[in-house]
Amino acid sequence: MQVSLEEIYNGAVRKLALQKSVICDKCSGYGGKKGAFEPCGTCQGKGAEIKFQQIMPGFVQKHEQICRSCQGQGEVINPKDRCKTCNGKKTVRDRKILEVHVEKGMMDSQRIIFAGEGDQEPDLQAGDIIIVLDVKKHPVFQFGNGTDLAIVMDLQLVEAICGFQKVIKTLDQRDLVVTSLPGEVIKDKDIKCILGEGMPTYKNPFEKGRLIIQFNVIFPNAIPMELVPALESCLPSRPVVDIPINAEECTLIDYDPQADASRRYRE
Repeated sequence: MQVSLEEIYNGAVRKLALQKSVICDKCSGYGGKKGAFEPCGTCQGKGAEIKFQQIMPGFVQKHEQICRSCQGQGEVINPKDRCKTCNGKKTVRDRKILEVHVEKGMMDSQRIIFAGEGDQEPDLQAGDIIIVLDVKKHPVFQFGNGTDLAIVMDLQLVEAICGFQKVIKTLDQRDLVVTSLPGEVIKDKDIKCILGEGMPTYKNPFEKGRLIIQFNVIFPNAIPMELVPALESCLPSRPVVDIPINAEECTLIDYDPQADASRRYRE
């Protein structure tokens, strides 16, 4: 069952409609008149037929297949004695609505078991219905380790160098203000975290993991030449480079590894 990240963060109740086999009320699971069934003469009540096929002299291959007379049931009933409700099948299809309680802190692939709610068969214990949670991908938040959540936060270069304030909308619709003070430099791919703002712990929802933030610093494509001197005066001095007399000038051009690999493949 697909669920959203918000549903496993906040908890939710989902209704699930399904079809299941239940024992026929009309014949109480006998399929017709009590005692009307008799062992299938074709398979001798085994539900399967054994056939032998000679594939070469001295070699015989054994085949086992479902009995065509009783459809694997091992018993047959005269058509006139069959239950009109289930047509002798002993069970009928019924529609069931399940209330699925998605608890806070449940994880992707976690199972929710409804004991005894599976298909019914006469003289057999009903099976279980097992629901496996499939958490849909979220546009902002990702699963980290355990109860951690992770996001990527974009920063302009001026924010990374001169400080910033950002607002994060949580999965329960609260607003978190993230502040970096002027003078605190955030480098590209830096990782920081906020304690207690990750996923709630299953069965202990008041305890939460961390919200991990990875910063993506966006550099400008170009800077006007007239601003370069002022910018240089604000930044640490560039290192002095000794250039040999016979050094050759070269030009830097853009390089796209994926485009280059695609071009090489076509060639």
